[in-house]
Amino acid sequence: MAEIVAIKRNHEQGLVHAALDGGILRLTLANPPANALSLALMEALQRELDAARDDKVVRVVVIAAPGKVFSAGHDLKEMTAHRSDPDRGRAFFELTMGRCSALMQSIVRLPKPVIAEVNGVATAAGCQLVASCDLAIASSEATFATPGVNIGLFCSTPMVALSRNVSRKHAMEMLLTGEMIDATTAREFGLVNRVVPPEYLNQVVTKYAETIVSKSPLTLKIGKEAFYAQAEMGLSDAYDYAARVMVENMLARDAEEGIGAFIGKRKPEWIGE
Repeated sequence: MAEIVAIKRNHEQGLVHAALDGGILRLTLANPPANALSLALMEALQRELDAARDDKVVRVVVIAAPGKVFSAGHDLKEMTAHRSDPDRGRAFFELTMGRCSALMQSIVRLPKPVIAEVNGVATAAGCQLVASCDLAIASSEATFATPGVNIGLFCSTPMVALSRNVSRKHAMEMLLTGEMIDATTAREFGLVNRVVPPEYLNQVVTKYAETIVSKSPLTLKIGKEAFYAQAEMGLSDAYDYAARVMVENMLARDAEEGIGAFIGKRKPEWIGE
């Protein structure tokens, strides 16, 4: 596995810049000034995630953005331009929301952990993107909001991811008021895992990613899939399902290796099987 995680691959063109190093794929949004989730940006991010899904070298994905804005959400100018279409934009709006929903679900279903690195403003679909990631680390300068209600557009699709990460009362507070919350409040709500000084954000995210890379990729795949699956079940069904997953996991070569390494007090050597 050491040879695999040493591979590097970079490209810094287009709306999403990708850099792969040590099994960590960093995807940086590059659509200044607001990193709006235009149709083109969402398609570019989707392509990167689709490629990462089947790339055995990629072990963890980090989604980040430079500057003061992580993402301000959908490109409202792009969407407004289609109001002059014969259908008043319905087809384009449906296409945009469909692509966005598919993108967010692909993050949840990606068989590898996804970490949001947030150093600025994350609003509307940008906040949705943060909520869709498995982990979110924010700098103390990051802020979050679902402000659609302020412009007559309830953040209904961001609501799906938000309400699956924070309590109902906190989700409704954000959705009904549209007000910005700071990073500390976002952590209290459960939207982000940790808040760190801006100068340490990348370092902390990298440490999280490196820790995850050291685990069995098969175990992470099994665990992430099971986590989201059981969350949608009733208690009894969740336990039945989790027990079946646990049995299959125990039969995996990596579980045999990991347990043997623990008993033998040595470092495990994962094979991903």
